Amino acid sequence: LALATPDGTSYAVGDAEVRFTIQSISKPFAYALALVDHGLDAVLDRVGVEPSGEAFNEISLDPTSNRPLNPMINAGAITIHSMLDDERVAAGFAAFAGRELDVDQRVLDSELEAADRNHAIAYMLRNHGIVDADPHAIVEGYTRQCSLLVDVGDLAVMAATLANAGEHPVTGEQVVPRRVARQTLSV
Repeated sequence: LALATPDGTSYAVGDAEVRFTIQSISKPFAYALALVDHGLDAVLDRVGVEPSGEAFNEISLDPTSNRPLNPMINAGAITIHSMLDDERVAAGFAAFAGRELDVDQRVLDSELEAADRNHAIAYMLRNHGIVDADPHAIVEGYTRQCSLLVDVGDLAVMAATLANAGEHPVTGEQVVPRRVARQTLSV
């Protein structure tokens, strides 16, 4: 268990330094980076912000707009990742964590072998004009994003950065603007 406060104080107990892959916890941080890079209107053109009531990996889109319902389900997260590149994700997540994050190659390779559902989602997104890039490349990048190694201390600091209006509590870096942190937290 780890806790980070807005003044940069951190507390941890137990096996807090054990690293694991970030997986779906990556979604709000990628969303924040897309907002910074493209602005709210451009992101909303591709991904909604409404609750879905569906499983995180449901193969579905909003029946009216053909957009993913929100960036916290796989269809939305894959779309968000298509707006970023691997270098931007690595640098942005490092800024949130306050350190460079490595990829767990074993997990990445394993998940790519079983990524049929995410590939189906990516092809559906391309079919509806939501993404333009190669679905395999998008899914590989999204899976790499989910395979970044963090520990609970990293997650505590990353969350504290959003809660602290986008300012990293330890480094003092303004990782994302206040308005982006507020939008991300509201979604």
